[in-house]
This record gives sequence, C-alpha cells and structure tokens, in this order.
Amino acid sequence: MKLFVENKKVAGNALLVCLLATAIVGIILSAYLTLLKAQTQSVARSQTWNTTVSIIEAGMEEAIAHLNTHGDSNLLCDGWQLSGTKYVMQRNVGDGYYNVSIESWFAGTNCNPIIESRAFIIPPVLIASAEGLIPFVAQINGDNTFSSAGKMGRGVRAQTTRNSLFSKGLVAKGRIDLNGNNIMTDSYDSLDPTHSNGGLYEPSVRKANGDVATDSVLTNSINVGNADIYGKVSTGPKGTISVGANGSVGDAAWHAAGNHGVEPGFSTDDMNVAFPVASVPWAGGGYLTSPDTNSSGSMTFYGGNYKLSSISLSSRQTVTILGDVSIWVPNGFTMNGQSEIDIAPGAKLTIYTGAPSNIGGNGLLNSTFDASRCSVIGLPGCTSLSFGGNAGYIGTIYAPQADFSMSGGGSTAYDFAGAAITKSVTMNGHFNFHYDEALRIKGPGRVE
Repeated sequence: MKLFVENKKVAGNALLVCLLATAIVGIILSAYLTLLKAQTQSVARSQTWNTTVSIIEAGMEEAIAHLNTHGDSNLLCDGWQLSGTKYVMQRNVGDGYYNVSIESWFAGTNCNPIIESRAFIIPPVLIASAEGLIPFVAQINGDNTFSSAGKMGRGVRAQTTRNSLFSKGLVAKGRIDLNGNNIMTDSYDSLDPTHSNGGLYEPSVRKANGDVATDSVLTNSINVGNADIYGKVSTGPKGTISVGANGSVGDAAWHAAGNHGVEPGFSTDDMNVAFPVASVPWAGGGYLTSPDTNSSGSMTFYGGNYKLSSISLSSRQTVTILGDVSIWVPNGFTMNGQSEIDIAPGAKLTIYTGAPSNIGGNGLLNSTFDASRCSVIGLPGCTSLSFGGNAGYIGTIYAPQADFSMSGGGSTAYDFAGAAITKSVTMNGHFNFHYDEALRIKGPGRVE
C-alpha cells in the first residue's frame, strides 16, 4: 500500500500567484476608476464652465438692449434698480442666474457705459470638503467665486462703444457738390466748454472735424470747388474728389498756412455705409391731430405725437414748440416769408416728412442750442429737401432718399450747426456748415 503526501509547496505557489493576479487586477481597476472619476469631473467642470458663458452672454445682451432702448432717457425702468452709480438686474436662466450691471451713462467723464455680467450655476459634480459639498472647480482670478451652497461663478467686464448715426458732419449716399463761394465746413463740441461758447459754435475755438463723406464710387463723387474743408473727405471705393484752384482740405494748421488742395492723409475711398429707410415709430396710432391754432394760422404744440396732413407757413406765421413734440406730415412742410418754428428752452422737436419739403423763412429757431433736440427725418416719399432764405438751423437731418440743397447763407453766425445725412448735397452761395461732435454721444445710435 502506497501513501501519497500533498505537495504543500505547489499549493502555496498557486495561492501566491492568485493573490498577485488579484492585486494587479485591483490596481488596474482602481487606476481605471480613478481615471474615470477624474475624467467625469473634468467633463462636468468643462460643461459647467461653458454653460456659464451662455448665461453671461444673456446678461450682456439684456444690458445692451436696455441701453439701446433707454440709454439716452431713463435706465431706471423695466425692472432695473439703481445701486450706487450702477444700474443692476438679476435674472434666472435655467439652473443658474446672472447679475448684470451698467455703469451710469455719464458717470464722470466716461460716456461709454461699462457692463459687468456675472453668471452663477451649480455644477453636476460635487466633492466633499470641510465646508460641505462644493463644486470641483478652481478659484477664478484668485477669488473664491463659489459659495458654500455650491455655486460656481464666472464674469465678464466690458466697455461698450457707441456706433453713432451722426459720426461725420455732412454725409450723402450720392454726389456732394460744394458749388458756391465762401463755403466752409468745420466742427465744434457743444459738450466741451473749450471748443464751444456755452454749447454754441464759436469760430475762435472751432475744431477741424467737419468731415464730408459719400458712399458714391463715381468720378468726382465730391466736388470741393473753392470750399474750405476743416476736416477729411471720403468717398466709396475708387470714388474720386475734385478740388478747385482755391479749395482746401485739411486740419487747422494746413489752412492757417494758406495751403490749397488736399492735405496728405485727409482723403480716403473706404466709405461703405448702409443707411436704413426711416419710419414713424408711432404710426400705428396714439397721436393727436389738432394743435392750438390762432386766427393768423400760428400753432402751438405742448407735447406729444401729432399727425397733420401738411404744414405750410408763410408771412409771419409761427409754430411754437413747448414740450417734447413729434410731428408727422405725410404731405410735407414748407416755410416761406418770415415764418418760423420756435423750439423753446427745454423743448424738443422731431418732424417726420413724407414729401418734398422746404426750410425757409426765418427757419427753425432752436432756443435749446442743442442739435440733438431738433430733427428733420425724411420718409421714403421725401425726395427733396431745401434749406435757404434767412434760415438758420441747429439740429440734425436724416433723409436718405432726399436731394438736399442749401443756398444763400443764414442771418445767424452758424448757418447750419449739427449734422446731415441725405441722398445728395448741393451747396450754393456762401454757406457755413458746423458739425457738432457731441452728436456722437447725444445723437441717435446703437451701443455695441
């Protein structure tokens, strides 16, 4: 009888191999799970980080829309609150929210509002800490931008720019012909006491930004003639400029030296701007039709929106504006004789004309001395607009379908102070055009 004894050495080796294999598999699984956890956290962090961008953008867009709607009137509306010198708004977006602020429009010397938009969101992956559950994210800019409640924060601060409609003085879609004698364009700044006289044009402190520009690409798109342009001239691509023997285009030093022609660097052919068709924003209704009228035909407007078929002033008839007034005249308006439109201090006038019109007589007398408070807007039917007689004007003209003619020379020292955009321009006689640079800030435009 033979007895067999178990080989314990072999069994021990097998157990050791199994333990080693199990340990290796465990290490691999542990490493894989750790990698998977890190990857999950990284993806979650990235997704949350990217999600805040859309919330930040929503805050920025609301602030820009608010500025474009109410920026030159009243920002304290539509749910916005004033906190110190900033207007603020908080709004929920999905699982997060944004806090957005607008620095006051005219805070100090800053005329371009600063917008701060901050987004807060709870990430889907949280980790344990002494403070409880917090998002697995790093600090931003060295600040703890997440709270103990587990919100992650991210923000953007941006200074806006204003794309002004009246960024140049005398602008046309087509040809500009400065055809008279002693014609001049220059500029002033009614917001700057060193370049105006109490907000009025003053020759002794004028500036040389009375730019003349056209979209035209034709030969002789701008005929400077013998005019003095204190500023630059611009045409569309490959458009050209003609200058007479005594014409001059350049800065103040160029003119002071008695130079003729175009100063180097003061002529370009890169003008390419689209001018939208004008419309009456309240044409759908809600307007008045009967201003106060006396026996001589003179009218008084106390404020509000008005629609009159037309306005025809002659002799000594007067229109007096005593409030914020908009007048829509589908069949146009004319001024002759010694008639005039008087805008009282503190008042404002906007005329929407739907037909050829004439500013004559004694003109539109703007006692506010603010070009942004007197506007003539040409609707598609306004194909011509003339300006002459004894008319003096402080204001703006936007009539992209109108051929604009200026003749004679006003009885005032300014002739035309403000800005104009029309289809074409023809100047005759001895006319001075003074661009108010403050319209880049006070005039119509969009914040971007």
